[in-house]
Amino acid sequence: MAPPVLHRVCFGSSTPTAFQQSLLQVQPAILHGYCRRRVLDCDYPAIVPSAGDSVRGTYVRGLTDGDIWRLDVFEGSEYDRRKVRVNILDLEGNENGEGNVEGVERETETYVWIADKDELDKREWDFAEFRRDKMQNWVGGSSQYDELEEVLQAQEHDPTGGRGANGKITEHLERAKEEVLMNAV
Repeated sequence: MAPPVLHRVCFGSSTPTAFQQSLLQVQPAILHGYCRRRVLDCDYPAIVPSAGDSVRGTYVRGLTDGDIWRLDVFEGSEYDRRKVRVNILDLEGNENGEGNVEGVERETETYVWIADKDELDKREWDFAEFRRDKMQNWVGGSSQYDELEEVLQAQEHDPTGGRGANGKITEHLERAKEEVLMNAV
């Protein structure tokens, strides 16, 4: 998961405070035995088991039970959180993985696609394209995208699957946060 999206899900903002940033340690990692596919008509990817393939991602330490709950809500019923083993990257290569130097192996959890495989494109999901063309839909924080948010909300099909900065899943997480705060008083 892209760190700005992770921060938005865990902290409610894609630009967390220095203190919030200190709570999570994010390292580049490789997950072998899986591939990342485009979900048809959506901005987000799915990873599925695939012998001989690998997925570049992030290894995150410091997540609380509350963070994991928010991530479970965010990922939704299309995914199952599963234990996997990843290799931390000691040196990051290019976007094609050329030049990667793998280090220590760690056990962690990731979200694996369990919905209908017919919903997946054969092509690999392109993180660079997402970062360039779609990330702002997911993290918000800029008034220049307010009009875009209105258009996305008016569409019959939301390419963020409700996970965008103003999507249904984000609204659910905000309501849950407000309920916790109200009950704490």
